[in-house]
Amino acid sequence: MTIRLVLAGCGNMGYAMLAGWLKSGKLAPSTVFVVEPNADLRQRAAALGCAIAADAGDIPGDAVPDLVVIAVKPQVIREVTAAYKRFGDGRTTFVSIAAGTPVSTFEDILGSRAPVVRCMPNTPASIGKGMMVVFSNPLVSDDTKRFVADLLSASGEVATIDDEGLMDAVTAVSGSGPAYIFHFIEALTVAAEKAGLSAATARLLAMQTVYGAASLAAESQEEPSVLRQQVTSPNGTTAAALAVLMGEDRLTKLLTEAVEAARLRSIELGK
Repeated sequence: MTIRLVLAGCGNMGYAMLAGWLKSGKLAPSTVFVVEPNADLRQRAAALGCAIAADAGDIPGDAVPDLVVIAVKPQVIREVTAAYKRFGDGRTTFVSIAAGTPVSTFEDILGSRAPVVRCMPNTPASIGKGMMVVFSNPLVSDDTKRFVADLLSASGEVATIDDEGLMDAVTAVSGSGPAYIFHFIEALTVAAEKAGLSAATARLLAMQTVYGAASLAAESQEEPSVLRQQVTSPNGTTAAALAVLMGEDRLTKLLTEAVEAARLRSIELGK
């Protein structure tokens, strides 16, 4: 068995990414080895055709995987990563999706020869609609960067940054961003109910409007500002609502304040 990828941790995000890699044909199940201490989660990976183990020590001794993907909670990142130190000789690239954990943490654990890619996904990655942002240390080859980006594309869009310090801004925008949109749906639902609609209808209208508008923005060749203008008739209903949201840049200032609060908190948590 030739192991191309070792997945350390197969919780919800790890499993979703694994399923995406296999479904898209980017990896064959026979080339993936999953290490997961939880028996139920481990069997879930086995059902996809992957080799499994409860402990990293059970990985075959002659294995030299192309990638080790670390998909565990930040609280246990040091303990888990240390179990893979034998792959830190430069031949294997480590990919981390652990929030708030800098590349230097992995270099400290694995040694100075380990190529490391840090990835910040978001929760829509679990349905293939995510936003993944990656930063690589100088030891990651161009071929490996392309391989990693191709794998991650099974979970959504992929962007690259050259300054790891920008990961705090990434976290504040795309990492935390889904929660902002979920709250917008909640708020629009409440507003719809106060306007007289039933709870079920209000929720449907709010949900589908956000989904449809986001889909249109993603597929259109027009900028969001142009799409907004196309909906807005002079002195019409949309103009009246936008006067509330856009007056004195109200919504823009609120979101800017929110993103900055998240960015500063990300910096604090990373210390």
